[in-house]
Amino acid sequence: MIFSRNRSAQWLAAVLVCLFALFGAGCRGKKYENPITKDTEQPDKVLFDKAVKDIERGRYEVARLTLNTLMNTYDTSEFLAKSKLAIADSWMREGGSHAFAQAEAEYKDFILFYPTLEESAEAQMKVCDIHYKQMEKPDRDPTHVMRAEEECRLLLTNFPNSRYAPQAAQRLRDIQEVASEGEFRVGAFYHHKGSFPAAANRLQTVTDHYPLYSGSDQALWLSGDAYGHMGPRFKQKSIAAYQKIVRDYPLSALVDQAKDKLKEMEAEIPEPDPVAYARMKYELENQTKTGMLGKAWAPFSKDPDTTTAAKSGQPTMTTLRPSIPASVPVPAGAQTGTSDVTISTNPTGGTSALDTQPDARATQPAKPVEDPRQAVQPSAANPNEAIPTNHQMPAQKKGKQKKPPKQDKKKADAAPAAAAEEKK
Repeated sequence: MIFSRNRSAQWLAAVLVCLFALFGAGCRGKKYENPITKDTEQPDKVLFDKAVKDIERGRYEVARLTLNTLMNTYDTSEFLAKSKLAIADSWMREGGSHAFAQAEAEYKDFILFYPTLEESAEAQMKVCDIHYKQMEKPDRDPTHVMRAEEECRLLLTNFPNSRYAPQAAQRLRDIQEVASEGEFRVGAFYHHKGSFPAAANRLQTVTDHYPLYSGSDQALWLSGDAYGHMGPRFKQKSIAAYQKIVRDYPLSALVDQAKDKLKEMEAEIPEPDPVAYARMKYELENQTKTGMLGKAWAPFSKDPDTTTAAKSGQPTMTTLRPSIPASVPVPAGAQTGTSDVTISTNPTGGTSALDTQPDARATQPAKPVEDPRQAVQPSAANPNEAIPTNHQMPAQKKGKQKKPPKQDKKKADAAPAAAAEEKK
């Protein structure tokens, strides 16, 4: 019995040692992906091959010294571009926040100096991977999520015909799944708190900007409920949210409930879109499965879960911008959008006050500043309707009402006499 326990302990220790050795080695021992296959004994080629061997064995500092020697000694070598890319790859393999920052700077320099080479697309893909590897869960710091989305979008924009474009598109869908989940959690928190204008704004922005988000049906359901709590002015927005669930997400578990809501509001129930039906069916059939080890390790991992990300469809190619909530009143006469009005001088002269009197604008009396809230009309049908707010009024506690303060009888008796004296 004791012997078996010792063997079990030794086996467990051996497994732990192997795991630590595996994770500690990182990319050590992995073949370098950009070697020079040219068979030659040129000195610069010899230096490059030596640096590649050092990179594969984990001697990154030695490899960078060798590559810098090559670049400084043989400034006209045909292997300069490969050497600069190898320096960035050594930082990438070394890992860590400092090494990743150095790798990103080196990759950016490579793209700047060699924009027409095929390796430039690879360098841009690795910049995307740098931030993709540092992404955290949706409820944590979204800095690397936003940077990864920007870099992957840049690859698809600048290198659309590259062999890395399909991989970058899938990475972008995974990244936008994490970004959408973060926005959805904020909107769901506002909805649970009772801040319905903020919840509706967040949730509708998610569904409009990221249509491939796997939880769009839930976001539409909560946004429709939030608009329903904001008063009759927003009834059409609530109906539109429920109709979108029925039409664009026909396989959702919320379709029947959305139809019931539309019946209650006496609204039209749309037919499901066959294209949306085929897309949802494809996504459900090709969803990534998570093993038992992955489910057990998920609570302890900082990496986000991208198993529910879309596997098809064009990812969003624009940056998410904050929008103005529908509950914010628009002042009367306010103009939205941009204007193409420009200022120019009249060289031939004119008869207007601006031409004849240079200080005409300065002599005009200042107009009083109007409060824009006074020009707001909450609703044409019901002008007395209150504007919805995110601040909920606290419920009044039930209890004994305070009695009004007692008046002094002497003062109360003397009041009519004093009033009569004033009339006289």
